[in-house]
Amino acid sequence: MSDKAIKTPIPAGALGSSAMDEREVEAVANLIKQEHERMFRYREDAGEKGMSQCDYLETALREKTGASYALFLASGTGALSCALSSYEIGPGDEVIVPAYTYIATAAAVIDVGAVPVIAEIDDSLGMDPADFERKITPHTKAVILVHMQGVPARVDAIRAIAKKHNLIMIEDACQAIGAKYKGKYVGMDSDAWAWSTNFFKVITSGEGGVFFTNNADAFQRGVYQSDSGMAMWKTELPITKETKPFARAGLRGSEVSAAILRVQLDKLDGILDHTRHLKKVLLSSLNTPKNYQLQYVDDPEGDCGFSITFIAKDQATAKKMSELLAEEGLNIGSVYNAGFPDRHIYSHWDPIINKVSATPAGYPWKDPSYKGNVEYSVDMCPNTLDILQRALRITLNIRMTETNVKEFADAINKVDAMI
Repeated sequence: MSDKAIKTPIPAGALGSSAMDEREVEAVANLIKQEHERMFRYREDAGEKGMSQCDYLETALREKTGASYALFLASGTGALSCALSSYEIGPGDEVIVPAYTYIATAAAVIDVGAVPVIAEIDDSLGMDPADFERKITPHTKAVILVHMQGVPARVDAIRAIAKKHNLIMIEDACQAIGAKYKGKYVGMDSDAWAWSTNFFKVITSGEGGVFFTNNADAFQRGVYQSDSGMAMWKTELPITKETKPFARAGLRGSEVSAAILRVQLDKLDGILDHTRHLKKVLLSSLNTPKNYQLQYVDDPEGDCGFSITFIAKDQATAKKMSELLAEEGLNIGSVYNAGFPDRHIYSHWDPIINKVSATPAGYPWKDPSYKGNVEYSVDMCPNTLDILQRALRITLNIRMTETNVKEFADAINKVDAMI
């Protein structure tokens, strides 16, 4: 037997996909057998033969979260585009996003014709409130607060600043399905929020996303953003004719994906109960740290519990810890080096940093409506780059056990004492 600290095999796998079983298979099989002639969410015969899978899913999502409105879509990026469009954000507007998030957060801003402005993160690995306020200009219309890796960001602090400056607040919970803040699902007290249900998320439909809001007018605009032919379909969606239809994108969710996600949604609490328990076991097994601090978590009870980040006191220590942990059988590099180029870090958002437009007109930066002058560079957020190069992360999944996380803690304690 190896003398490494990690003696138990470390199970791999994304959360939602790891929880898949025959129930998802049965849901898709039943859909194909029973609905193969009308596998489309908008149905002329909905009243006679029942709602679509998307309709049933959206009802379940509203009941689960308490949100007034929910729209299932093709992707989390699409959900963010709907959230932005729902508040008429577009050409001429700036939207502040964090320097650490998947590129889709900023890409959704560009998709609606607005300009992303990039703000630093802090030791929460979420947006730094102080830098957020520094980045506000007369052109700022909204902020997108991102909850990375299931951990709620500094919601109250960001919301207070957004309210002070009369900004729309959108929450990107694409990596934090099920996360809560002070007892409510993240996003519930903001203007709109988004989930992603792609393969790597807490629950998955392969690809997919959800746009949420509690504002009826905003929901109508978000629905029109999602489907250029919306005014032509007979729909069960709770929309009226108060908002004039406009043609925009094609972001409809599929019936197959909705059928899968209905099953996955029923598993959400079980998945998070397990990961939250594992994280508590691991944290309780750690000694008082000498060479690192734990990621700041604004609401530990609302944390999804599937990631634990250790922020070393400097980059050299992070490198040494990573090397020694590998010798113990625990292979974790810094967040910065997790994948190259990592599209979760602004410095690798090449199309945005270089202002690459789809047309020679330079949209959205050179749109005539835009009177600002945002500039980007790969080193524009030095605090973010420093933190991420010192951040070592362990990701948990539902196949892991208490034995796994206790061995992780033993390895970390051993290495921290050695340095």
